[in-house]
Amino acid sequence: MLDIKLIKDDPQDVIDRLAAKGKDAKAEVEEILRLDGQRRALILETDNLKAEQNRTSKQIPALKKAGQDVAPVMARMKELSEQIKNNDVAIRQVEADYREVMLSLPNLPDRDLAPGGKENNQELRRFGEPHVFDFEPKDHVDLCTDLGLIDYERGTKLSGSGFWVYRGMGARLEWALLNYFIETHLADGYEMVMVPHMLSEHNGYASGQFPKFKDEVYWLDNDEEGRSHFMLPTAETALIGLHYNEILTEKELPRKYFAYTPCFRKEAGSHRADERGMVRGHQFNKVEMFQYTLPEKSDEAFEELVGKAEALVKGLGFHFRTVKLAAEDCSASMARTYDIEIHIPSMNGYKEVSSVSNARDYQARRAMIRFKREATGKTEFVHTLNGSGLATSRILPAVVEQNQRKDGSVVVPEVLRKYLGGIEVITKDMKNW
Repeated sequence: MLDIKLIKDDPQDVIDRLAAKGKDAKAEVEEILRLDGQRRALILETDNLKAEQNRTSKQIPALKKAGQDVAPVMARMKELSEQIKNNDVAIRQVEADYREVMLSLPNLPDRDLAPGGKENNQELRRFGEPHVFDFEPKDHVDLCTDLGLIDYERGTKLSGSGFWVYRGMGARLEWALLNYFIETHLADGYEMVMVPHMLSEHNGYASGQFPKFKDEVYWLDNDEEGRSHFMLPTAETALIGLHYNEILTEKELPRKYFAYTPCFRKEAGSHRADERGMVRGHQFNKVEMFQYTLPEKSDEAFEELVGKAEALVKGLGFHFRTVKLAAEDCSASMARTYDIEIHIPSMNGYKEVSSVSNARDYQARRAMIRFKREATGKTEFVHTLNGSGLATSRILPAVVEQNQRKDGSVVVPEVLRKYLGGIEVITKDMKNW
């Protein structure tokens, strides 16, 4: 959620910055200012009515003692009570309308981002060179099928299109990747968290994914207490909720977490013809990094997360590039995002395997996550950041495609071998391993 002070101090600046993100916010900003003014006027009027009510109430005993008629005073007291009651109802409605419009506004993009969409993304750096084959390479779907790593047919039989089954060495290779990520994050001092995969609705609003993407998650029927739950689309949605409505101490920051979860997403069903197999799916595995930090440490934390994601990809021996997203290509809740994109040969291009983002105080305002500043004793909003560290559904296809050999076998990246009992090459005769 945006700071109302920013909107009131310079509404045109807010409109202009959101325009860079592809959002025409003029009507919403005007409505927010109107509702804020209306709310303040109602509160002031109600406070004045209550003050009059208190003064009038104090007059009644003296009037009775003097033998004067208190009927007019009692009539006024009844009138004041009714006005206050009506105002309280009006205030609640205005505040609900105000919150709804505020929640609909995306985060302000950082000022250094280029406006517009993907066409204005900026490549910052590259690592390595694309793999060159001296034979006709296979795509990951054929490789995974031939080697018995992935069973697409039975995945569809179990759950429909967009699902798959890891089998044998495929399941072990997937688990090796997750172990590599987890071990690296633990070594870097991040706390491992295992979160529920089914979340209460308020977490979607706290993360900024709701209300805009409310229809893109899998909803479950209300429980016996009438609460709505959805399947998490990413562990970020749960990790922002860890400190929901809390006030942390300054010494507690930064808090550095990571979580492994499967991720569930509806929108993945509409993929392009070149995105076969595991590149998009309704369920995939991901390790998510997350930080709560002091505002003045926010940029430093962002660079740390980008560096960690890049190091994981480097460790696997991939050629990749790091891209600074233009304002409109950043998600609604993020102020800035860098994508780490790896080369998948069969797709003749790059696919994002990690997105590292800084929400600034946008998510913290929605979730009321604050800290107490030691020097002043005042509470401030924390900054929240997240990054994939990493998602496997594109990593595994890249592993098999980039490391395939002419005979159809696949070389295991060196960093994964210790998790596979020292296996260096995956061959067809390992189908049942």
